[in-house]
Amino acid sequence: MTTTTASPEAGDRTVRKKSPGAARGPRRPGRIKRIGLPYLLLLPALLLELLVHLVPMVIGIWVSFKELTQFYIRDWGTAPWSGIDNYKMSVDFNAPVGEALLHSFLVTIAFTLLSVGLCWLIGTAAAVYMQDTFRGRGLLRALFLVPYALPVYAAVITWVFMFQHDNGLVNHVLHDQLGLTDKPSFWLIGNNAFIALLTVSVWKGWPFAFLIVMAGLQNIPKDLYEAAALDGAGMWQQIRRITLPSLRPVNQVLILVLFLWTFNDFNTPYVLFGKSAPEAADLISVHIYQASFVTWNFGAGSAMSVLLLLFLLVVTGVYLALTSRGRKTADV
Repeated sequence: MTTTTASPEAGDRTVRKKSPGAARGPRRPGRIKRIGLPYLLLLPALLLELLVHLVPMVIGIWVSFKELTQFYIRDWGTAPWSGIDNYKMSVDFNAPVGEALLHSFLVTIAFTLLSVGLCWLIGTAAAVYMQDTFRGRGLLRALFLVPYALPVYAAVITWVFMFQHDNGLVNHVLHDQLGLTDKPSFWLIGNNAFIALLTVSVWKGWPFAFLIVMAGLQNIPKDLYEAAALDGAGMWQQIRRITLPSLRPVNQVLILVLFLWTFNDFNTPYVLFGKSAPEAADLISVHIYQASFVTWNFGAGSAMSVLLLLFLLVVTGVYLALTSRGRKTADV
């Protein structure tokens, strides 16, 4: 489109103005490239995620429907199709396999609830205590995060030496120094194995709760505590009326993450007890490992893994539904 304007000093001057459609047309391929560039940059990460997580998950589901035992390790494809027999065997609680899986599941539930509860309680108490300014607070914060910063294997192996029967530090303190026990205890076998496993799990898990809660406390205005103090509210009333309600969104995510991590924890019991955990500390992650790599029944182990995945999906969905409903009710 061409327009002509007249100027008394310079005569006629022709000014070309492009229509909006003509101006937008040539730049469209460049805009598409700019929009597609972020997805192109994410493509390697998506492919890696696909290879690391999704592909093994699909293969595991496929193996759960096969009678894959040690006789078919050389050629998985020749393993006969078993249908849902592996699932039936896993949930048959009157049979030895199903009964052992149910026992491991109940032990894991008790262990997870106690570990998550203690981690949250200790972490929240430490985070609230660290809100006050005092000398050496920075050093104490750094010390609190040491268990979380240490490699899992190094930390758990240290606890293995501490739980030794004859020359372990735990028995030395409890029996030799304090005299709380009649004789040195066996911490890595028998019923005490559950206490040892819970101790190590809480020791290395509560600093994460402390870190998350401490970050959430930074978003609570100090004016609320000052106003509550002027109204005569004590420390416990402030925690109950201000701190805990303000930390509700943070705690909802924190508890879910701790639950999933603890329920699926394999490194801690494996390093602490080895391939065969005591019956009192037979977590389901180690139990599935034994079913797959010790008894060489990969089909049954894969079926147990799929059942575990379904259970965690259901628990996560129910938890998110309940927490979102509670949040909506609180907002109203």
